[in-house]
Amino acid sequence: MTHKSAQELIKRSKAQPDLHIPGMAGFLFTLFMIAAVICALVLDSMNVPDLWIGVPVLGLILIATYLLLALKIASQWEKAIILRLGKFLKLAGPGAFWIIPIVDSTPSWIDHRVMVTPFSAEKTLTKDTVPVDVDAVLFWVVWDAEKAALEVADYHAAIAWAAQTALREVIGQSMLADILVGRARMDADLQKIIDERTAPWGITVQSVEIRDVVIPPDLEDAMSRQAQAERERQARVILGESEKQIAESFAEASKAYTNNPTALHLRAMNMLFEGLKEKGALVIVPSSAVDTMNLGGISGVVSLAQQNLPTEKK
Repeated sequence: MTHKSAQELIKRSKAQPDLHIPGMAGFLFTLFMIAAVICALVLDSMNVPDLWIGVPVLGLILIATYLLLALKIASQWEKAIILRLGKFLKLAGPGAFWIIPIVDSTPSWIDHRVMVTPFSAEKTLTKDTVPVDVDAVLFWVVWDAEKAALEVADYHAAIAWAAQTALREVIGQSMLADILVGRARMDADLQKIIDERTAPWGITVQSVEIRDVVIPPDLEDAMSRQAQAERERQARVILGESEKQIAESFAEASKAYTNNPTALHLRAMNMLFEGLKEKGALVIVPSSAVDTMNLGGISGVVSLAQQNLPTEKK
């Protein structure tokens, strides 16, 4: 929450007037006022002196005014703070209750539902001097209406400021990496700090949730390149491990041909045959391999056999 938004929250909370005048009180006020008018007309038609007419009419008007000012109704989720001559008297509600006009007053109506307060910390330096913008949401509830009304002037604004300062404090004590990957721990730390500050006000914090963490664009690009380089390094390591495993497999297989040159020749000839099976394949064989496998003699025998084959009659 920025300074401007916090000030707007304070203005809104102070600008809310006490409009807890129930419809029943308004109805009774209207009813007695009508009764006063009817009474005045009836007595006037009976030629009653004006002095005697004013007494019942004035009484009905006073009763109507008393009902309008004395009857209050609190909603199911509300508690009203009643002050008598400026001193705390009791909590009233939910439901209907009566006060003594002029003597009693109800300056505060406390909402016992779960409240939601968004707050933020802009351009706050982390422990490793990185400016970050953090947005969070605070869920809280008033558990003691008397403390919330008497111990703090405006508990809505107070809890918003307490949450913002706690967020800045936690950010300043944390590294950037911890903030990015350790949001659950950060939520728990914030909840503990804010709850300790708001407990004397009769307010308990149910949970704190970090919504977003914004870092500078240049740092974001650098972290992206770092992550890409790390992935490429891991890929190269995996490829090297694969090559190592393949080399070990070949070394293990070569042991079978160490004292068996015939098997080695057959394997070489099979590899050569497999290569020549492909259409348009070109195989380059070293001269040493030709001498070792006696490929020249084999090729001559094959050529001689093909020449001595009987030709088909046309």
